[in-house]
Amino acid sequence: MNKIGIIANVKRPNVREAVRKVLSWAEENNKECFLCSELSELFQEETRLFSREELRHHADCIFTLGGDGTMLATARAVGDSEIPILGINMGSLGFLTQVPQENFEATLQRLKRGDFQIEDRMVLECRHNRDDSEKLFALNDVVIDKGGVARIIYLHLSLGEEFICTYNADGLIISTPTGSTAYSLAAGGPILSPQMKAIIADPICPHTVTQRPMVFPHSETLEVRVESPHDEAVLTVDGQVAVNLKSGDTVTIREARHTIKLITFPERSFYEILRTKLHWGVTPKVGR
Repeated sequence: MNKIGIIANVKRPNVREAVRKVLSWAEENNKECFLCSELSELFQEETRLFSREELRHHADCIFTLGGDGTMLATARAVGDSEIPILGINMGSLGFLTQVPQENFEATLQRLKRGDFQIEDRMVLECRHNRDDSEKLFALNDVVIDKGGVARIIYLHLSLGEEFICTYNADGLIISTPTGSTAYSLAAGGPILSPQMKAIIADPICPHTVTQRPMVFPHSETLEVRVESPHDEAVLTVDGQVAVNLKSGDTVTIREARHTIKLITFPERSFYEILRTKLHWGVTPKVGR
Protein backbone atom coordinates (compact mmCIF):
# COMPACT_ATOMS: atom_id res chain seq x y z
CA MET A 1 0.00 0.00 0.00
CA ASN A 2 2.26 2.75 -1.28
CA LYS A 3 -0.39 5.02 -2.80
CA ILE A 4 -3.03 6.20 -0.33
CA GLY A 5 -6.28 7.93 -1.23
CA ILE A 6 -7.91 10.05 1.48
CA ILE A 7 -11.65 10.68 1.61
CA ALA A 8 -12.84 12.75 4.55
CA ASN A 9 -15.98 14.42 5.85
CA VAL A 10 -14.91 18.06 6.06
CA LYS A 11 -17.74 18.81 8.51
CA ARG A 12 -16.25 16.59 11.21
CA PRO A 13 -14.20 18.35 13.92
CA ASN A 14 -10.42 17.79 13.83
CA VAL A 15 -10.51 16.41 10.30
CA ARG A 16 -7.81 18.84 9.09
CA GLU A 17 -5.47 17.71 11.86
CA ALA A 18 -6.18 14.04 11.14
CA VAL A 19 -5.49 14.42 7.41
CA ARG A 20 -2.23 16.26 8.17
CA LYS A 21 -1.15 13.33 10.36
CA VAL A 22 -1.73 10.95 7.47
CA LEU A 23 0.21 13.20 5.09
CA SER A 24 3.13 13.47 7.55
CA TRP A 25 3.16 9.71 8.17
CA ALA A 26 3.07 9.04 4.42
CA GLU A 27 5.98 11.39 3.77
CA GLU A 28 8.05 9.77 6.53
CA ASN A 29 7.37 6.32 5.08
CA ASN A 30 7.84 7.17 1.39
CA LYS A 31 4.17 6.75 0.52
CA GLU A 32 2.22 8.92 -1.89
CA CYS A 33 -1.11 10.51 -0.93
CA PHE A 34 -4.03 11.65 -3.06
CA LEU A 35 -6.91 13.68 -1.60
CA CYS A 36 -10.59 13.80 -2.52
CA SER A 37 -11.60 17.10 -4.10
CA GLU A 38 -13.87 18.00 -1.12
CA LEU A 39 -10.68 18.64 0.88
CA SER A 40 -9.62 21.47 -1.44
CA GLU A 41 -11.11 24.06 0.94
CA LEU A 42 -8.85 22.80 3.74
CA PHE A 43 -5.76 22.02 1.66
CA GLN A 44 -5.63 24.65 -1.03
CA GLU A 45 -1.90 24.09 -1.54
CA GLU A 46 -2.44 20.46 -2.52
CA THR A 47 -2.23 19.60 -6.23
CA ARG A 48 -3.07 15.89 -5.81
CA LEU A 49 -6.83 16.41 -5.60
CA PHE A 50 -9.27 14.12 -7.38
CA SER A 51 -12.95 13.27 -7.26
CA ARG A 52 -13.89 10.25 -5.13
CA GLU A 53 -14.43 8.18 -8.27
CA GLU A 54 -11.05 9.20 -9.75
CA LEU A 55 -9.14 8.20 -6.61
CA ARG A 56 -9.61 4.52 -7.46
CA HIS A 57 -7.34 5.02 -10.48
CA HIS A 58 -4.50 6.55 -8.44
CA ALA A 59 -4.54 4.79 -5.04
CA ASP A 60 -4.03 1.19 -3.96
CA CYS A 61 -5.86 1.75 -0.66
CA ILE A 62 -8.30 4.35 0.66
CA PHE A 63 -8.47 5.95 4.12
CA THR A 64 -11.89 7.32 5.08
CA LEU A 65 -12.07 9.86 7.88
CA GLY A 66 -15.61 10.45 9.10
CA GLY A 67 -18.55 8.29 10.07
CA ASP A 68 -20.32 5.34 8.50
CA GLY A 69 -21.87 7.62 5.88
CA THR A 70 -18.40 8.53 4.62
CA MET A 71 -17.53 4.84 4.48
CA LEU A 72 -20.66 4.03 2.46
CA ALA A 73 -19.93 6.82 -0.01
CA THR A 74 -16.35 5.57 -0.32
CA ALA A 75 -17.51 2.00 -0.97
CA ARG A 76 -19.71 3.28 -3.78
CA ALA A 77 -16.82 5.31 -5.26
CA VAL A 78 -14.38 2.39 -5.07
CA GLY A 79 -16.95 0.15 -6.80
CA ASP A 80 -15.63 -3.05 -8.32
CA SER A 81 -11.96 -2.05 -8.09
CA GLU A 82 -11.86 -3.86 -4.70
CA ILE A 83 -9.29 -1.43 -3.31
CA PRO A 84 -8.98 -1.99 0.48
CA ILE A 85 -10.61 0.67 2.68
CA LEU A 86 -9.57 1.69 6.19
CA GLY A 87 -12.34 3.44 8.15
CA ILE A 88 -11.24 5.94 10.81
CA ASN A 89 -14.14 7.01 13.00
CA MET A 90 -14.38 10.78 13.39
CA GLY A 91 -18.05 10.56 14.38
CA SER A 92 -20.09 8.84 17.09
CA LEU A 93 -21.37 5.30 16.53
CA GLY A 94 -19.03 4.12 13.80
CA PHE A 95 -19.99 0.54 13.01
CA LEU A 96 -18.17 0.40 9.68
CA THR A 97 -15.39 2.82 10.61
CA GLN A 98 -13.60 0.43 12.90
CA VAL A 99 -10.65 2.53 14.11
CA PRO A 100 -11.41 5.03 16.92
CA GLN A 101 -9.93 8.49 16.46
CA GLU A 102 -7.78 8.11 19.58
CA ASN A 103 -6.09 4.98 18.11
CA PHE A 104 -5.36 6.67 14.82
CA GLU A 105 -1.57 7.07 15.05
CA ALA A 106 -1.05 3.58 16.50
CA THR A 107 -3.09 2.19 13.61
CA LEU A 108 -0.79 3.83 11.07
CA GLN A 109 2.19 2.07 12.65
CA ARG A 110 0.34 -1.25 12.52
CA LEU A 111 -0.32 -0.73 8.82
CA LYS A 112 3.40 -0.17 8.32
CA ARG A 113 4.14 -3.50 10.03
CA GLY A 114 1.46 -5.33 8.06
CA ASP A 115 -0.43 -6.06 11.28
CA PHE A 116 -3.97 -6.09 9.87
CA GLN A 117 -6.50 -8.22 8.02
CA ILE A 118 -8.57 -7.64 4.90
CA GLU A 119 -12.21 -8.66 5.21
CA ASP A 120 -14.54 -9.15 2.24
CA ARG A 121 -18.04 -7.70 2.57
CA MET A 122 -20.95 -8.70 0.37
CA VAL A 123 -22.51 -6.05 -1.89
CA LEU A 124 -26.01 -5.89 -3.40
CA GLU A 125 -26.63 -5.01 -7.03
CA CYS A 126 -29.93 -3.23 -7.67
CA ARG A 127 -31.74 -2.47 -10.93
CA HIS A 128 -35.10 -0.79 -11.57
CA ASN A 129 -37.30 -0.81 -14.64
CA ARG A 130 -37.14 2.97 -15.08
CA ASP A 131 -33.55 2.53 -16.33
CA ASP A 132 -32.65 -1.14 -16.58
CA SER A 133 -29.14 -0.29 -17.78
CA GLU A 134 -28.35 1.51 -14.50
CA LYS A 135 -26.76 -0.61 -11.78
CA LEU A 136 -26.83 0.66 -8.21
CA PHE A 137 -24.66 -0.95 -5.54
CA ALA A 138 -25.30 -1.13 -1.80
CA LEU A 139 -22.94 -2.17 0.99
CA ASN A 140 -25.72 -1.75 3.60
CA ASP A 141 -29.18 -1.83 2.08
CA VAL A 142 -31.70 -1.10 -0.63
CA VAL A 143 -34.90 0.51 0.69
CA ILE A 144 -38.25 0.94 -1.08
CA ASP A 145 -40.62 3.17 0.87
CA LYS A 146 -43.78 5.24 0.55
CA GLY A 147 -42.01 8.57 0.13
CA GLY A 148 -43.44 11.68 1.75
CA VAL A 149 -47.07 10.56 1.88
CA ALA A 150 -48.28 9.08 5.18
CA ARG A 151 -50.02 6.06 3.65
CA ILE A 152 -48.94 2.44 3.36
CA ILE A 153 -47.87 0.86 0.09
CA TYR A 154 -48.01 -2.75 -1.13
CA LEU A 155 -44.74 -4.44 -2.00
CA HIS A 156 -45.03 -7.77 -3.83
CA LEU A 157 -41.89 -9.83 -3.21
CA SER A 158 -40.84 -12.66 -5.54
CA LEU A 159 -37.85 -14.98 -5.52
CA GLY A 160 -36.95 -15.63 -9.12
CA GLU A 161 -40.21 -16.80 -10.69
CA GLU A 162 -41.84 -17.71 -7.35
CA PHE A 163 -44.14 -15.25 -5.55
CA ILE A 164 -43.27 -15.07 -1.83
CA CYS A 165 -45.65 -12.58 -0.20
CA THR A 166 -47.08 -9.06 -0.23
CA TYR A 167 -45.96 -6.61 2.43
CA ASN A 168 -48.46 -3.85 3.18
CA ALA A 169 -46.19 -1.51 5.09
CA ASP A 170 -44.39 1.81 5.06
CA GLY A 171 -41.65 0.14 3.04
CA LEU A 172 -39.26 -2.77 2.65
CA ILE A 173 -35.53 -3.00 3.46
CA ILE A 174 -33.38 -5.41 1.47
CA SER A 175 -30.14 -5.69 3.43
CA THR A 176 -26.72 -7.31 3.36
CA PRO A 177 -25.28 -8.88 6.53
CA THR A 178 -23.19 -5.72 6.92
CA GLY A 179 -26.40 -3.68 6.82
CA SER A 180 -28.14 -5.94 9.33
CA THR A 181 -26.98 -3.63 12.15
CA ALA A 182 -28.23 -0.48 10.37
CA TYR A 183 -31.78 0.42 9.25
CA SER A 184 -32.78 -3.25 9.18
CA LEU A 185 -31.99 -3.64 12.89
CA ALA A 186 -34.02 -0.53 13.73
CA ALA A 187 -36.97 -2.07 11.86
CA GLY A 188 -36.76 -5.30 13.87
CA GLY A 189 -34.58 -7.38 11.55
CA PRO A 190 -32.07 -10.06 12.60
CA ILE A 191 -28.38 -9.44 13.24
CA LEU A 192 -26.11 -11.43 10.92
CA SER A 193 -22.34 -11.74 11.02
CA PRO A 194 -20.96 -9.48 8.26
CA GLN A 195 -18.78 -12.36 7.08
CA MET A 196 -21.89 -14.29 6.06
CA LYS A 197 -23.49 -14.16 2.63
CA ALA A 198 -27.26 -13.73 2.79
CA ILE A 199 -30.00 -11.27 1.85
CA ILE A 200 -32.47 -9.95 4.45
CA ALA A 201 -35.97 -8.70 3.54
CA ASP A 202 -37.35 -6.62 6.41
CA PRO A 203 -40.68 -4.69 6.29
CA ILE A 204 -40.90 -1.18 7.73
CA CYS A 205 -43.89 -0.78 10.07
CA PRO A 206 -45.92 -3.67 8.56
CA HIS A 207 -49.68 -3.37 8.90
CA THR A 208 -50.07 -6.86 10.42
CA VAL A 209 -47.96 -8.80 12.93
CA THR A 210 -47.82 -11.80 10.56
CA GLN A 211 -45.49 -9.94 8.20
CA ARG A 212 -41.99 -10.74 9.48
CA PRO A 213 -38.42 -10.39 8.20
CA MET A 214 -37.04 -13.19 6.02
CA VAL A 215 -33.48 -14.28 5.22
CA PHE A 216 -32.65 -15.66 1.76
CA PRO A 217 -29.55 -17.37 0.32
CA HIS A 218 -27.10 -14.94 -1.27
CA SER A 219 -27.41 -16.73 -4.62
CA GLU A 220 -31.08 -15.82 -5.05
CA THR A 221 -32.51 -12.91 -7.06
CA LEU A 222 -35.28 -10.88 -5.41
CA GLU A 223 -37.85 -8.83 -7.29
CA VAL A 224 -40.12 -6.27 -5.67
CA ARG A 225 -43.14 -4.88 -7.52
CA VAL A 226 -44.51 -1.62 -6.14
CA GLU A 227 -48.23 -1.02 -5.74
CA SER A 228 -48.86 2.47 -4.40
CA PRO A 229 -52.36 3.93 -3.90
CA HIS A 230 -50.91 7.43 -4.26
CA ASP A 231 -48.72 6.37 -7.24
CA GLU A 232 -45.47 7.32 -5.49
CA ALA A 233 -42.59 5.46 -3.90
CA VAL A 234 -38.86 6.00 -3.44
CA LEU A 235 -35.93 3.65 -3.97
CA THR A 236 -32.95 4.54 -1.76
CA VAL A 237 -29.52 2.90 -1.87
CA ASP A 238 -27.37 3.04 1.27
CA GLY A 239 -29.39 6.06 2.38
CA GLN A 240 -27.53 8.26 -0.12
CA VAL A 241 -28.84 7.64 -3.66
CA ALA A 242 -32.57 8.06 -4.34
CA VAL A 243 -34.76 7.18 -7.34
CA ASN A 244 -38.44 8.10 -7.61
CA LEU A 245 -40.72 5.18 -8.47
CA LYS A 246 -44.33 4.87 -9.60
CA SER A 247 -46.98 2.25 -8.91
CA GLY A 248 -46.28 -0.81 -11.05
CA ASP A 249 -42.49 -0.32 -11.10
CA THR A 250 -40.22 -3.23 -10.28
CA VAL A 251 -36.87 -3.39 -8.48
CA THR A 252 -34.50 -6.37 -8.83
CA ILE A 253 -31.87 -7.10 -6.19
CA ARG A 254 -29.11 -9.72 -6.28
CA GLU A 255 -25.60 -10.24 -4.96
CA ALA A 256 -23.05 -8.14 -6.84
CA ARG A 257 -20.10 -9.82 -8.52
CA HIS A 258 -17.61 -7.76 -6.51
CA THR A 259 -17.04 -7.32 -2.79
CA ILE A 260 -15.88 -4.40 -0.66
CA LYS A 261 -12.58 -5.05 1.10
CA LEU A 262 -12.23 -3.54 4.57
CA ILE A 263 -8.97 -3.27 6.52
CA THR A 264 -9.72 -4.68 9.98
CA PHE A 265 -7.94 -5.67 13.19
CA PRO A 266 -8.65 -8.97 14.99
CA GLU A 267 -9.11 -7.52 18.48
CA ARG A 268 -11.95 -5.33 17.22
CA SER A 269 -14.28 -8.18 16.26
CA PHE A 270 -17.87 -7.72 15.12
CA TYR A 271 -19.16 -9.11 18.42
CA GLU A 272 -16.93 -6.82 20.49
CA ILE A 273 -18.29 -3.86 18.52
CA LEU A 274 -21.84 -5.10 19.17
CA ARG A 275 -21.18 -5.10 22.91
CA THR A 276 -19.47 -1.72 23.06
CA LYS A 277 -21.46 0.23 20.46
CA LEU A 278 -24.96 -1.21 20.96
CA HIS A 279 -24.52 -2.45 24.55
CA TRP A 280 -25.56 -5.87 23.27
CA GLY A 281 -26.33 -8.35 26.05
CA VAL A 282 -26.28 -5.72 28.80
CA THR A 283 -29.04 -6.23 31.36
CA PRO A 284 -31.32 -3.16 31.33
CA LYS A 285 -31.66 -1.20 34.55
CA VAL A 286 -35.15 -0.96 35.96
CA GLY A 287 -36.20 1.96 38.15
CA ARG A 288 -33.68 4.13 39.94
